[in-house]
Amino acid sequence: MSVSKGVSGKTHTKNQLDDYANQNNPNNKAYWARLNNHSNQCNPNNGKFKKY
Repeated sequence: MSVSKGVSGKTHTKNQLDDYANQNNPNNKAYWARLNNHSNQCNPNNGKFKKY
């Protein structure tokens, strides 16, 4: 049984597909912005830290 990863063109717009591709491409600024944002949210010394 194969597990599908990603998004489908049947359920998402072209803009949504492009955003997903950019966020998962290490050659794109959106990829690094996503990782930096995640790091900031996990760092208690950062103003963006989220306590759950």
